[in-house]
Amino acid sequence: MSMIKRLGKSQRLRRFLCWLGSLYIRFVHTSGRWRVTGSDAAQTLWTRGEPFILAFWHGHLLMMPKIWRRDIPIHMLISQHRDGELIARTVAHFGIHWVAGSSTRGGGAALRSMLKALKGGDCVGITPDGPHGPATQASDGIVAVARLSGCPIIPAAWSARKQKQLRSWDRFRIAMPFTEGVFVWGTPIIVPKDADATVLEQRRQQVEESLNALSLEADTVMGRES
Repeated sequence: MSMIKRLGKSQRLRRFLCWLGSLYIRFVHTSGRWRVTGSDAAQTLWTRGEPFILAFWHGHLLMMPKIWRRDIPIHMLISQHRDGELIARTVAHFGIHWVAGSSTRGGGAALRSMLKALKGGDCVGITPDGPHGPATQASDGIVAVARLSGCPIIPAAWSARKQKQLRSWDRFRIAMPFTEGVFVWGTPIIVPKDADATVLEQRRQQVEESLNALSLEADTVMGRES
């Protein structure tokens, strides 16, 4: 076994890398100038203690822990593969809980865990194009969770004036330290409990279009091409 593979299987090293990742997120946010727009709906639901589903693209994952209020419980849907474990351990440093699974597994344990969290008053976070894409295309899992729980979906995105975009399937964004950044919230999307297949598809498209529009808005504000 090669040295890289042995290191990759080292739990101690993985914990260290996740801790290091959380420090980087904090440093980027603290060293930069970040502002938030359109958060009225989220703030209202937080104040009322009413749960909702946070939606954002997989490529926006890095800075999303800093959009969230630390005192509000949230359970992130994260895949069970090795990369997902690294993400889960990193966001755990921000008090974010982990639900293992995929948004496309509608009848599985992940769905039951998310519904339990929402019915218990906690929020849930979902990347509707994860864990493997296609990028910026929403699966129908998120609207299924919204229909069964009765909770609204609130989309969000971020951008930074200085950032790197990886050549990964999700075009993962890495914000640089000492930069200007913006978090953009969208309007709530309601999925009726009696929604049929046509309405579910309409809401799925609405989620997708809203997230893409928010990404474009954030990039435009930061003077970047989306």
